[in-house]
Amino acid sequence: MDTFQAFVLAIIEGLTEFLPVSSTGHLIIASSFFGIAQDDFTKLFTIVIQLGTILSVVVLYFRRFFQSIDFYYKLLVAFLPAVVLGLLLNDVIDSLLESPLTVAISLVIGGIILIKVDDWFGDGEETEISYITALKIGFFQCLAMIPGVSRSGASIVGGMTQKLSRKTAAEFSFFLAVPTMLGATVKKSYDYYKAGFELTPDQVNHLIIGNVVGFIVALIAIKFFIDYLSKHGFKIFGYYRIFAGVAILLIHFFVMKLEVI
Repeated sequence: MDTFQAFVLAIIEGLTEFLPVSSTGHLIIASSFFGIAQDDFTKLFTIVIQLGTILSVVVLYFRRFFQSIDFYYKLLVAFLPAVVLGLLLNDVIDSLLESPLTVAISLVIGGIILIKVDDWFGDGEETEISYITALKIGFFQCLAMIPGVSRSGASIVGGMTQKLSRKTAAEFSFFLAVPTMLGATVKKSYDYYKAGFELTPDQVNHLIIGNVVGFIVALIAIKFFIDYLSKHGFKIFGYYRIFAGVAILLIHFFVMKLEVI
């Protein structure tokens, strides 16, 4: 990975992490395009730069993180399903992280769901999140362990099934990203450390660039998303996902056909 690639991947992470389009899926596609998807540092990079996007949530919603201890209990309840399933399915998840085909299929299926989700659930009226609702959202979030599903999309839809307003569901999804992504970053970093993986000075610089760029871009993306979602809903994101997924499928099978010939 060079500096330009790190910069591009960080922009993609910042733009897509909190939009329902799958940041992991886009990072897999982009790193495959650069020819670095299978590189160990690339895999670590795409996880660690999430720290920058996490910080953007904390900065934008600073007061919410100090409103009550109940806020943290609900985040913990929603976070637990991802902890359990993440530990149980770690090897399976890692194997899927190298599959653009999995991403493409997930993008299309998720896109169809996003086009219909407003019709199914509308913009709910609930603005308070109970512990049961938090737990259910946590289980929905686990669907994002499949690359291309979108962590934010799955958890927001989970909130809407519980009659939360789109804004409330989206903001809780942002808050839930903090422990989820922090936990994933710490675990993956520890795994690489335990395996004896050592960072070069250039790689450290790439991680710094990735986090700074991801932080700045995510600040902008979150503000845009909340405003747009409240007014217009999910359809545009659904159409984008289908377009992107179909494009990836066509490229995948076209390239495979050429290779076979």
